[in-house]
Amino acid sequence: MRTAGRALFIRLGVLPFFLAAALIVFGLASDRFLTADNLINVARQSVYLVLVSMGQMMVLITGGFDLAVGATVALTSVVSALVMAGLGTAFPDMPVLAIACGALAGFAVAGLVGLVNGTGVAVFGVSPFIMTLGVSSVAAGGSLFLTGGVPVSGLPPQFADMFGFGRWLGIPVPVMVAAVAIAAAWIVMTRTRTGAHLYAVGGNIKAAKLSAINTRRTLVVAYVLCALIAALTGLLLTARVESGEANLGGTIALESIAACVIAGVSLRGGIGRVETVVLGAFFIVLVQNGMNLAQIGSYLQMVLLGGLLILAVIFDQLRYRMMMGA
Repeated sequence: MRTAGRALFIRLGVLPFFLAAALIVFGLASDRFLTADNLINVARQSVYLVLVSMGQMMVLITGGFDLAVGATVALTSVVSALVMAGLGTAFPDMPVLAIACGALAGFAVAGLVGLVNGTGVAVFGVSPFIMTLGVSSVAAGGSLFLTGGVPVSGLPPQFADMFGFGRWLGIPVPVMVAAVAIAAAWIVMTRTRTGAHLYAVGGNIKAAKLSAINTRRTLVVAYVLCALIAALTGLLLTARVESGEANLGGTIALESIAACVIAGVSLRGGIGRVETVVLGAFFIVLVQNGMNLAQIGSYLQMVLLGGLLILAVIFDQLRYRMMMGA
């Protein structure tokens, strides 16, 4: 039994044990926690963190991390909303044009953020922590500058009706978008040369160079993909709140890193799987939901989530030692 648990821990990390503990603790704390309605609600709420965590995973696999994902979500929300509102006013009979141009503008500005991050890390050798922290400050400041801290309203109502609250075949559209994104990320990471290069760079960047892999381009691609996935999240959140918000994604950077580490993505790079990251993000939202049902205050929730991240990093260290000793 001990050997089986050790093998499971080495393969999947601490997530199965954390998930079992959460189900037991919160199931005992509230009789509503394990109901089907509540679990479906958690699945809906986890869409946004799942998306950002998948992008964060791609960067973590290369040996870096992106602290700018939250600011990218906010900047995407603001820019796309400004474009949609402007075009919606100018062309009131063409809401599809306004929505399409707003989405393209959001993806474009997010792609630029990812390109700046990747160039700083890959070309100029700046620490991912410093680079993404600085870019996060710039993006957050830009969002506040563009809006003056006031939400951007006047978006075409069709945008929220479809991507915020719409359903197709009875399934919420955001859930379907997330499912498509998960499938695409899984294909990229497991079936394409790009995914193989990301793992190779994170596993051993010197060996990757000797294998004729363009490591600089691979790092840039990782940060751009991460930013584009954050942009998709920003668009879905904008549709959900029906306005462009400069304060969206405030804690999502920490939560996405926590979801990845809990899901077994190594902070040293080279290790991580899309399917476990999806479950890790679901676990984070599940814990938040359980704490709400248990009537734990928001301040204490921050303490507990931070503690979970610390525990996950400690277990990541233990897992790495076990893998080296195996």
